[in-house]
Amino acid sequence: MGEGAATDTHRLPQAVLFACTHNVIRSPMAAGLLRLRWGKRIWVESCGLRGGGERDPFVTAVMDEVGVDLSRHRPKSFADLDDASFDLIVSLAPEAHHRALEFTRTLAVDVEYWPTFDPSLAQGSRDQRLDEYRAVRDAIAQRLERRFGRPPSAQA
Repeated sequence: MGEGAATDTHRLPQAVLFACTHNVIRSPMAAGLLRLRWGKRIWVESCGLRGGGERDPFVTAVMDEVGVDLSRHRPKSFADLDDASFDLIVSLAPEAHHRALEFTRTLAVDVEYWPTFDPSLAQGSRDQRLDEYRAVRDAIAQRLERRFGRPPSAQA
């Protein structure tokens, strides 16, 4: 297998939860990107501390650019999760990390913290803001590849 490929898919978690603040930008991006790469092998979900916010059109636009359709994503909170059977929870914001640790206090789940900039804080023109969203998307994609490798079908 080539560099960056998952050498032992048995080490892949079976279910991953991505968590951020509102489940509108970072966690849906991460979940969508992981589904794109490993969706047949890993069950992926996302949530936030507070769900129910409005969809962010910048997220939809930059994810469409890489073939991930988030147009039907509906933000949810930890309380809205139907199942807590995750092998790994990845938190993308400090508050979400604290909540993930509380959530897993009685569960045998790995928790990782990937500090990720909130691109909704970016200022500037529409194009400048889109560039910030792309930078976050691409940083998450790189982190996913380092953590999970590439699925066998994605190798060159």
